[in-house]
Amino acid sequence: MAMQERSYLSLGPHGFHKIAYFEWGASGGKPALICVHGLTRRGRDFDFIAEALEDRYRVACPDLPGRGNSHWLPVSADYSPTTYVQDMAALIARLDVAEVDWIGTSLGGLLGMMLAAQPNTPIRKLVVNDVGGYIGKPALERIAGYVGNNPDFETIEGLEGYLRQVAAPFGPLTDAQWRHLAEHSIRHDPETGKLRLHYDPRLAEPFKEGFSEPVTIWPVWDAIKCPVLVVRGAQSDVLLKETAEEMLTRGPKADLVEFPGIGHAPMLMDGEQIRIVRDWLLA
Repeated sequence: MAMQERSYLSLGPHGFHKIAYFEWGASGGKPALICVHGLTRRGRDFDFIAEALEDRYRVACPDLPGRGNSHWLPVSADYSPTTYVQDMAALIARLDVAEVDWIGTSLGGLLGMMLAAQPNTPIRKLVVNDVGGYIGKPALERIAGYVGNNPDFETIEGLEGYLRQVAAPFGPLTDAQWRHLAEHSIRHDPETGKLRLHYDPRLAEPFKEGFSEPVTIWPVWDAIKCPVLVVRGAQSDVLLKETAEEMLTRGPKADLVEFPGIGHAPMLMDGEQIRIVRDWLLA
């Protein structure tokens, strides 16, 4: 079944805002799977794995607010995990399901952890992609160094070149995969006629204020009861090896898979990455 774009209204601290999401495999009464992207990415990052899973799942891949086709928020401070968790709870309600599996990359993984840790959580299985109970300051400083810079570009080739530079830790993607990311990272600036990145640059403000020191969320991790697969890029600076190993021995005592030659974060576009995640979810 072809992908369909849908949307709903979610209530934030300063009014309603539209959340766009992309749905695959909507027919047939299949179980639901939600895939949530990283800080400056969007739902179309999951096209490859969603297409590979739509035979067994109804897959929903949202754009968090301020990204892609979702509304930008009127107050930058509202770009926070609290808002995002409420938005995702509204998506689960919109799907009208009692349970949902979750794949979350980076920020999306943190949101999945926060939801899975709640009493009466609807999260059945959780895939946490390259994030965990601790994030060190060097990784946060690296991300803060580029998020919100808001460069403009004359051509999609220029934008793609920028992505290849700042997102080099994604690993050895194919030319077609880089172009896919570039094509879905574009917005047209009506004032200049140039291309810009799709996201609201103001979302960097609360990130830089709230994550200026190391982040520790082990109490959230320890409260999770559902099965968890931790995915790690072997060269990741966000999910350190010692953090990943600790995640195997406390809380839900996760399974772990590491992909060599990749930093933060595996994009789950490669056939082998997709196969491993699919096999774990369907086991």
